[in-house]
Amino acid sequence: MSRAAIGQILDQLRGEPSRTWSIIITVYGDAIVPRGGCVWLGTLLAFFKALDISEGVVRTAMSRLASDGWLERSRVGRNSFYRLADKGRATFAQATRHIYTSRPPRFSGHFDLVLLAPGPERDTARAALEEAGFGSPAPGVWVAPGGSDLPGAAEGALKLEARGDAEALCRLAARSWPLEATAEAYRRFIDTFTPMRAALDADATLADIDALVARVLLIHEYRRIVLRDPILPVEVLPDDWPGTAARALCASLYKDLVVPSERWLDAHAVDESGARLPPGAEVFRRFQEQS
Repeated sequence: MSRAAIGQILDQLRGEPSRTWSIIITVYGDAIVPRGGCVWLGTLLAFFKALDISEGVVRTAMSRLASDGWLERSRVGRNSFYRLADKGRATFAQATRHIYTSRPPRFSGHFDLVLLAPGPERDTARAALEEAGFGSPAPGVWVAPGGSDLPGAAEGALKLEARGDAEALCRLAARSWPLEATAEAYRRFIDTFTPMRAALDADATLADIDALVARVLLIHEYRRIVLRDPILPVEVLPDDWPGTAARALCASLYKDLVVPSERWLDAHAVDESGARLPPGAEVFRRFQEQS
C-alpha cells in the first residue's frame, strides 16, 4: 500500500489549507516534544511535502505560531530551528494526558453542581470551569462528575451534590454537554479510519514517511474530538457511546504506525547542532492500556 488507505484523509486536508498551523501543533505535540521540542525547519518541510503542502504555506504558518508565542525561532547559519515556547508547554502537557491516557473516571453516583454568584469574577470563573471540562445545563449552573476539583478561579462558588436515578443523571449529562455532537464526531472518525485498519490487517505496508503522515493525521483528527470530550463515567453515557470504539481504533492504529514513523524521525529530525533528535520512549507507551 502506498497511500490508498489515507487518500480520503489527505483529500480532506487539501480542501482546508488554512489548517496547516493546526497540523504543525499536532506534529509538535505528538512527535517533536517527546524528542526535546526543537527541530530543524527542513525536517518539517520534508514532512509537509509528503502532505502536498507547499513550503510557502508551511513557512507562513510557522511564522504565525512564532508571532503568537507558541514557537521560538533560532538560526544557525542559514538554517532555521523552531522549539516549543514556554507558553505552550503546560498546554501541551495537559493535552497529552487527555489524548493518550484519559480513561473514564469511576462514578461516585452523583454530580457536583456549582452555582456562580453574580459579580466581576463571574466571567473568569466561568471560563475556568469550561476549560476544566465542566458542563452547563443552565446559565450560571455548572456540573461535573462527583469529586471533581474546582479550578482556582471558581473556588468561592457554591458547590452542591445532584443525585437521582440513572435515567435522571443521564438526562442531566445530555443537557450539560454536547454529547450527541461529540458522538457524531466519533462516528465520523471511525468511518474515516476503519479502512486504514482493514488495509493494515491485510498485511499492507506503509513507507516510513507515509506511516508518519498517517500517524499525525490520526492524532490530529482524534485530538480535535477528544479534547472537547469531558470523558464522563460510562454510567451517564448512552449505551451506544462510540467514544470507546473510537479510542480502541486510534490505539490499535497508533501501535502499528509508531515504529515506522519513529524510524523516519530517527533518520531526518535534527537539532541546532546537527545531531539526530533522540527518540522519546514514552511514545511507545501511549494508549498502552488500550493495547
